[in-house]
Amino acid sequence: MSQPEPPKIEFPCDYPVKILGRQCDHFETTIFEIVETHAPGFDRAQISRKVSREGTFCSLTITITATGEPQLAAMHQALMDSGLVNMVI
Repeated sequence: MSQPEPPKIEFPCDYPVKILGRQCDHFETTIFEIVETHAPGFDRAQISRKVSREGTFCSLTITITATGEPQLAAMHQALMDSGLVNMVI
């Protein structure tokens, strides 16, 4: 009889989320609103922002306190549904 596999991530934990999308005036504001809905109180001082060489794309790395897989899945879906996000890692 095999033992159940331990979880790959132990919640709660600090969890970096990288969000990539096309650069636009309201990209960051919209992303912050979505993330705040799913991970209230994330530290905006810890955000890493990079813009592509041509200025077409923007990536944000935001560290949240992840409470579980349902939270991460819901946030991922909301980010993708925004129409501004191409990828969430």
